[in-house]
Amino acid sequence: MAFVESPVQLLNVLEWAYRVTHGPRPLCEGVPRQPGARDITPLGGDLLVVVLAPHDPMTRGQLRRMAELARDQGHRVRWEEARGGPGAPLATVGTLAGPLRRARRVVIGDPFSRYVQLLLTITRARELIVVDDGTATMEFVSQLARGERFVRWHRRNTTPGARDIIFAPVSASARRKLTPNDHRSVEIFTSMPVEPPPGVTVTANDFAWTRATHGPPTLTRGTDLVGTSLVETGVVDPERYLEAVAALARAHGATRYFAHRRESTDKLRRIAVELGLEVVRPELPLELVARRGPIGRTVLSFPSTVVHTLPPALAGTGVTVAVCDIDPAWLTEHASPRAEGFLSGVTGSARAVRRVPYAPVPSGRVAEGTP
Repeated sequence: MAFVESPVQLLNVLEWAYRVTHGPRPLCEGVPRQPGARDITPLGGDLLVVVLAPHDPMTRGQLRRMAELARDQGHRVRWEEARGGPGAPLATVGTLAGPLRRARRVVIGDPFSRYVQLLLTITRARELIVVDDGTATMEFVSQLARGERFVRWHRRNTTPGARDIIFAPVSASARRKLTPNDHRSVEIFTSMPVEPPPGVTVTANDFAWTRATHGPPTLTRGTDLVGTSLVETGVVDPERYLEAVAALARAHGATRYFAHRRESTDKLRRIAVELGLEVVRPELPLELVARRGPIGRTVLSFPSTVVHTLPPALAGTGVTVAVCDIDPAWLTEHASPRAEGFLSGVTGSARAVRRVPYAPVPSGRVAEGTP
């Protein structure tokens, strides 16, 4: 069984299932060999993917599209309205308890999720696999290695609140389940650079399924910008973010802005109206959208998951992935004390990307029609 709550998690479950079926793809001069035929053998219906549906409409839309792709690969998909009302969580856990106890392998996408932590207390699986949920995987691995309480990196107040205290026994049980022993193995399937805790196996995700089933893409002559939700999570000041986007678009000739699924409508409207960029709201994770094309010859992002995932997904296509650091002056007073170091680590550990300097932002508000 696999439990997912975001499109990226479901994409990486498909990548994991493909690797289980096919094994690692051989390298050709350091670049993953591009497949010839498109005869993709599914896992034979052995995998049940449970979608714990969130409220956000954009996320739900992408998840439904990803669920279709999973079914096309022969996997069973079960859509659960896990947040449909006060009684939904207990009802969902109750209906999943039986199959979960029988599952020999359990795959999860977000070990920080209280829903997932609750489900982990039920499982008897001898194999637990954690697939990427973006850069949060890096923080999860480091917290697991140090035996710390699981706390998302952008959360400012790390002091346990009332809900944390009530949920503490469940969270502690989940940490124990994610610690390997003689009766249970733990694997992390990731494209992130991580140092595994003792006994934990790390398997590299090279996006072999994505490359085997999509593309290669048609390339445009321009540069595409990739958006982030750093404003929405309270890490980066919104005005500074817009100024940085405007400066990057001006410096690199970008005309398109690929929105993160969590970006606010108001912010995206300003990017379109005030900056003159074409805002694209992808219906699938960016790794698939980029692989299908058309995509710019250069893809420019702030520190985010894509600076780690796009290079392997676009290997051999001629696309350059570039990353612009977050200037500490852009951070809000509400940003977590860990934010600056974490974002710097995301950039510094990225492989096969080009670094670009801080965007030269002006001191005033963004002018209309900046590009």
